[in-house]
Amino acid sequence: MGALRVAVVGSGPAGFYAAGTLLGADVPVEVDLIERLPTPWGLVRLGVAPDHPKIKSVSRAFEKIALQPGFRFLGNVEVGRDISHDELLEHYDAVVYAVGAQTDRHMGIPGEDLPGSWAATEFVAWYNGHPDFQELQFDLSGERAVVIGNGNVAVDVARMLALTPEELATTDTTVAAIEGFSNAGIKEIVMVGRRGPAQAAFTTPELQELGELAGADVIVDPADLEGAEPTDTNSERNLVVLREYAAREPSGKPKRLVLNFLQSPVAILGDERVEAVELVHNRLEADESGALRAVATGEHETLPAGIVFRSVGYRGVELPGVPFDERSGTIPNERGRIAPGVYAAGWIKRGPSGVIGTNKKDAAETVELLLEDLREAPRKGRNAEEIDAFLLARGVRLVLYPGWTSIDELERAAGEKLGRPRVKLCTWEELLDAAESMAPSTLET
Repeated sequence: MGALRVAVVGSGPAGFYAAGTLLGADVPVEVDLIERLPTPWGLVRLGVAPDHPKIKSVSRAFEKIALQPGFRFLGNVEVGRDISHDELLEHYDAVVYAVGAQTDRHMGIPGEDLPGSWAATEFVAWYNGHPDFQELQFDLSGERAVVIGNGNVAVDVARMLALTPEELATTDTTVAAIEGFSNAGIKEIVMVGRRGPAQAAFTTPELQELGELAGADVIVDPADLEGAEPTDTNSERNLVVLREYAAREPSGKPKRLVLNFLQSPVAILGDERVEAVELVHNRLEADESGALRAVATGEHETLPAGIVFRSVGYRGVELPGVPFDERSGTIPNERGRIAPGVYAAGWIKRGPSGVIGTNKKDAAETVELLLEDLREAPRKGRNAEEIDAFLLARGVRLVLYPGWTSIDELERAAGEKLGRPRVKLCTWEELLDAAESMAPSTLET
């Protein structure tokens, strides 16, 4: 029996971990990792904050997977545009969808779509160099930015807005974003969380980083911490840090980063663009299960703002021909099995939760079911040459792994001259031209 041919759609952590687990199976497996972009790594490249290089170092593990026999990277291939779900099933013995959660959840409040009201996903993609988001224009000229949300993405956005040009200079933030941040008029960043400080979703290391910013004082109202009781180890540690911030005297740094709790936006205000956010104050009440939830009071306030970033959660995007649950923003599955021969891994499987490493166990669970279903099944997957011919006939500018390494080398070389990890190529044409010009051939493996 020949090798099992598997397509893994999506080259973020979940996709790479699924590929690695498949290649380590006790039966022969060949994996084509299919990616819409010319570049791999998903949120490790395009979502992790540029000033967090240690987190990005997980890419070294992905590079080792990519060098294993039986692995291929097929970049610039979009499912639904270049190849359909049904055509994937014709070409491969199994398909694993690991496409993540690519868009944001909506708040459903008036003014949410006003110019100057942005999803955090858009802003993060812009400053990280995602080629779909480089034409966006963020007006950072106002004195106050409001970040709605209390998770790590909200913390990332707030911290990026607070970094000094010197702090940005050693990161892989895009050139345009560094220029935008450096010329911004923002003097105050306000993070707004609907629940209390003990229920905030950010983790302690990310919270602690805010207190180390060179150009911003962190402001916490001691009154917000009164009566706050920890719910777990993380919240206990968070409260220690927050109490330390509340006790600090502002040192006169050029910016203020204010952490507000027990407030929810009820409207984003403005005639032609964002001018303010209307907030309602909340109180915590226990529900029938004893869990604390935020309940609106009658107290409102209006907070003037020039720009708003909404960071209230990620959600998945439907793929043509693939089942999708609108409520959860995921592909319906049972422990990763959508149907025999079709599987899911990562955020599109379980929703946007956990850290990068969570995807390793998640992918292993999915692959275990895949192998259980197909270990003895007859092989129908077509070989690599047939896949390539099919895609080239569709007019795809296929980027294989040598094409990606050419992009990588160009970016690193440009960064080395400036003392930066890399200077990212940010447009589709730049990326595709780099892949094609330096690689011996994008069709060589």
